[in-house]
Amino acid sequence: MRRKIVAGNWKMNKTFSEAQELMNQLSTYQKKHTSGCEVYIAPPSLYLTAAMDIFTQHEVRVFSQEVSLHTEGAFTGEISVDMLSSIRATGTLIGHSERRQYHGETDANCNKKVKLALDKGLIPIYCNGETLEQRKSGQHFNVIKDQTEVALFSLTPDEIKKVVIAYEPVWAIGTGETASPEQAQEIHAYIRGLIAEKYGQEVADEVSILYGGSVKPDNAKEIFSKPDVDGGLIGGASLKIDDFTAIIKAFD
Repeated sequence: MRRKIVAGNWKMNKTFSEAQELMNQLSTYQKKHTSGCEVYIAPPSLYLTAAMDIFTQHEVRVFSQEVSLHTEGAFTGEISVDMLSSIRATGTLIGHSERRQYHGETDANCNKKVKLALDKGLIPIYCNGETLEQRKSGQHFNVIKDQTEVALFSLTPDEIKKVVIAYEPVWAIGTGETASPEQAQEIHAYIRGLIAEKYGQEVADEVSILYGGSVKPDNAKEIFSKPDVDGGLIGGASLKIDDFTAIIKAFD
């Protein structure tokens, strides 16, 4: 049975004291409530060790927002899989649209990073999604197909079952626009179908696919109710404790 997940991507937000306050609030909430899903956060890398000190694994699992292609060496500012493993991080985001847009991330690089993460026992959350122009021109299925196949289809069946996929239509990230629950379901079912064609339905049914793109407390339950939507990768709403916990409650 595939995992239900609510993951918060904090991006480049919060001072250290603000981050500590938010993490403590989330820890307190998790200790008092039994969630119907797994809860992940991806704080700025500067705060990863603080997060590991605050959370136990069963409360909230800690992810990096990015990981290097390289295992060590003269790569200023990079974070390696060994570094993440050494602090007992659970995993890392890979291929987020903002990394693609601003830092030249490619599907081929994502493939290498996914393999590095899996080799170290880290969970990769692989992000894909189309731009507004690609959707309007009817290219969105081909874009998703290419992204999925290049980044993931060299994995073994056992490996791909450990990957979490986050479908994030670029046009809905931080814009206030949200794919309708039906649009989200359509793409999630398409991605699962691609995996089934390659690896078989049994494997595809074990892969968690999250939706990301302006998920809020008032739309989370409807989006998460779709059969192929296994949770969300949450941006702005993960920075407010009331909003984030309300989204977590959508699985109760």
